[in-house]
Amino acid sequence: MHSNSRKLENVLGCKWSVSVLLAVNNGVIRPGALEKHINGISKKVLSERLRKLMAYGLLEKHTFPEVPPRTEYSTTPLGQKLIDIIQQIQSLNTELEADSIHNIEENNLV
Repeated sequence: MHSNSRKLENVLGCKWSVSVLLAVNNGVIRPGALEKHINGISKKVLSERLRKLMAYGLLEKHTFPEVPPRTEYSTTPLGQKLIDIIQQIQSLNTELEADSIHNIEENNLV
């Protein structure tokens, strides 16, 4: 079994895992919709990422007994905590990029 820090590294170090988490958080909750929404992800990789994110307790799977069967995913409270952190990091990155551009322009380094 992976240590908790290794789990976090596996999620954050994988662009697909982060993309899946963010997409589910934004309401893209069905496997087919996720595959279409996340540019470049294969069905196999999506299935692997969904299984891994569920195993890590970040996503929940909901299966509905319909014909054809319907499957949806949602974030767990732990998954939502991680999404909040990812969004804070993205916001900080945007600020850093804007600050870097401002500094370059201010110092006539363009």
